Amino acid sequence: MEKSIVRVILFGACALGVTPGWAQGYPAKPVRIVIGFSAGSTTDLIGRVLATKMSEVLSQPVVVDNRPGAGANIAAELVSKAVPDGYTLLLANAGLATGATAYVKLNFNALRDFAPVSQVSATPHILVTHPSLPPKSIKDLVAFTRARPGELNYSSTGHGNSDHLAAELFSYMTGIRMVHVTYKGGPQALSDVMSGQIAMYFAGLPVALPLIKAGRVRALGLTDAKRTPLLPDVPTIAEAGVPGYEHILWSMLVLPAATPRDIVTRLNQDAAKALGAADVRDRYAGMGVEPAPSTPERASAYLRSETEKYAKVVKAIGLRIE
Repeated sequence: MEKSIVRVILFGACALGVTPGWAQGYPAKPVRIVIGFSAGSTTDLIGRVLATKMSEVLSQPVVVDNRPGAGANIAAELVSKAVPDGYTLLLANAGLATGATAYVKLNFNALRDFAPVSQVSATPHILVTHPSLPPKSIKDLVAFTRARPGELNYSSTGHGNSDHLAAELFSYMTGIRMVHVTYKGGPQALSDVMSGQIAMYFAGLPVALPLIKAGRVRALGLTDAKRTPLLPDVPTIAEAGVPGYEHILWSMLVLPAATPRDIVTRLNQDAAKALGAADVRDRYAGMGVEPAPSTPERASAYLRSETEKYAKVVKAIGLRIE
């Protein structure tokens, strides 16, 4: 009898165009942001700044849960199957869009199984090499690598991730061949560049910046269409010898697809407040990161457009991951 009464109330509310106020008591407990990369990686650094500020905005702890592995697909699958109550989010990056086509089989669908909340950030990758590697420019690197097909290696945070695709796009546009070596996060991928075991890496700028300034790695070019004021002497890859090359590392907050709409809206508003805070903007600026808040609708459209764009790139370079 009680269940019947509840159904009648809900039906009446829907008939009047009213949705139940699921977000009225939200959040009543800590919120978790799952990140598919190791601590200290670019997406992790971006996420921790955001989580700290969102804890203030939500008046509840917002904790980061690192679940690295399988090209960040472990984290994405976990969130896609989480209870859709607003307490488990994924901070995805561009790899969510590229992996949608690159992987032969995934246990989730990037466009069907998530409810985008807001885009969070945009930042370039930066191509870095060990200082002992002879080439000191993009043109020299291309010539050096072309003369040694299949001899030089490069690192990434996993098959289909943004840094992997940045390298594949570079190889495709320059006609060079390199060996791909995967790691669970940017710090590990950079560590072997510093030790000389890996020749190059398309690193996220926030992770690479301190090492570039310390002279631990050499910066050859940015994947963005414009230079960064943090490294004004480092050219873009396009202006340094590969015309038309451009690739951006973006991040986005998403929830399980069935999350009630008012919770999505609430989190979108709170993310916008956090990303608009002066201290967050200052910290991001110091890392070379641009805050990029958006509406859920714009985030959803952007995820779809990026997925469609990189489907063409993945097909063009023949990238298929089992």
